Amino acid sequence: MDHSPVPSPRVCIQAHDFDLSTEISALRADDARVGAVCSFVGTVRDRTAGTAGSISSMELEHYPGMTEKAIEAMIDQAHKRFDILGARVIHRIGLLQPLDQIVMVAVTSAHRGESFKACEFLMDYLKTQAPFWKKELTPQGARWVDARVTDDATLAKWGIEARNG
Repeated sequence: MDHSPVPSPRVCIQAHDFDLSTEISALRADDARVGAVCSFVGTVRDRTAGTAGSISSMELEHYPGMTEKAIEAMIDQAHKRFDILGARVIHRIGLLQPLDQIVMVAVTSAHRGESFKACEFLMDYLKTQAPFWKKELTPQGARWVDARVTDDATLAKWGIEARNG
């Protein structure tokens, strides 16, 4: 009987929180080839740059199936562009409060440079192209968050044209 750990999925969209240490341990999975792990955790802020007022909460929606497929495709691109061993993306949905974790990107490789680049590449993609819709709740009411020109410019450095134009 095989008692090997079951590998974690590469993409997980979920309402509940995640534990970074647990996720990285699962991604590494006792792989002795791994010499570097790069991770990014994004959190909900209490305000948005360029706007007045505070954010009391944020609500995120997505298209089940479509979102996971889009992120899987970008992880495939990261594997083609960078010498990485593994990647994992978790993105939360539902109602979130300031300070809550919202996203995690983690990448393993033999050397740090490839992990750093692949992690940044995946996060830039998520920020601009993944099919999520964010609504901020403020004392003035609710507002949908639009894509920012600066996010599109960041994506362009990877040779990817933004679809938000």
